[in-house]
Amino acid sequence: MFRTYLGVEKAATSNTIDAYLADVGQFALYLDGLRPRRTLESAGVPELRGFVASLLKTDKKSSVGRKLAALKTFYKFLLREHIIAMNPAALLSLPKKDRTLPGFLNVDETFGLLGLPETDSVSGLRDRAILELFYASGLRVSELAGLDIGNIDLAIGYVRVIGKGRKERVVPVNAKALQAIQAYLTARTGFFRNDDGKALFVNRRGARITRRGVGLIVRKYMVQSGINKHISPHSLRHTFATHLLDAGADLRLIQELLGHASISTTQVYTHTSMDRLMKVYDDAHPRAHKKDRG
Repeated sequence: MFRTYLGVEKAATSNTIDAYLADVGQFALYLDGLRPRRTLESAGVPELRGFVASLLKTDKKSSVGRKLAALKTFYKFLLREHIIAMNPAALLSLPKKDRTLPGFLNVDETFGLLGLPETDSVSGLRDRAILELFYASGLRVSELAGLDIGNIDLAIGYVRVIGKGRKERVVPVNAKALQAIQAYLTARTGFFRNDDGKALFVNRRGARITRRGVGLIVRKYMVQSGINKHISPHSLRHTFATHLLDAGADLRLIQELLGHASISTTQVYTHTSMDRLMKVYDDAHPRAHKKDRG
């Protein structure tokens, strides 16, 4: 029932549903290990606080916050269905997240990475199209993997994305990425016997590429590039946003392109750019040298 509730009424994605069910399952295992044992329906505030405290010993605050958010949704559902008389999770607040600045590539590193995939094979053309589209649009990895050919307009130059909460947005795509996608689609035609022609990016069997598959592609070319940074597909999204902000793009525009529900989520990029600005200032301004301060 909870799965149906998440999918139908909350319009959650399949990834979110799986994560929430796993989080509730983890809490159930924790309760099973208590003495006396407790069930999900009989658990109260002390059990929830104990579970959160145990998680904070090993997990990041962001991960603990997601698990607690899942339990809040779960107990709200149980209350609505009259399975419990009181929601114990309602009294708990989410742990404050540690602010971490996202990793990203500079312009030269980005251009070098985009040029690495060979264009003499279908897989190489696909990899170049994936990297180019990441940098052109700032899509989430799940959004990119979930794209259908019909989601992209090669003539006008945009991609239609179904993001978090099944919200749709339209993101422009630059000419370089469009050329890379067209070259890949042309070479792919008739190449895979099992290709149904729906998914934009497919693996070597002609099936839709997975998020893990995209991650392996990015990691492969990062190793080839020799760039000594930990860069994931999500880092290319950060790179897209940071370069736009550095070039003078409005923060509200970047928020719309990224599909952020709140401007506060997008504001992390201003901190990234400000840190870089202050470093340049400290390195370049004569009165900013540490030896001259005091």
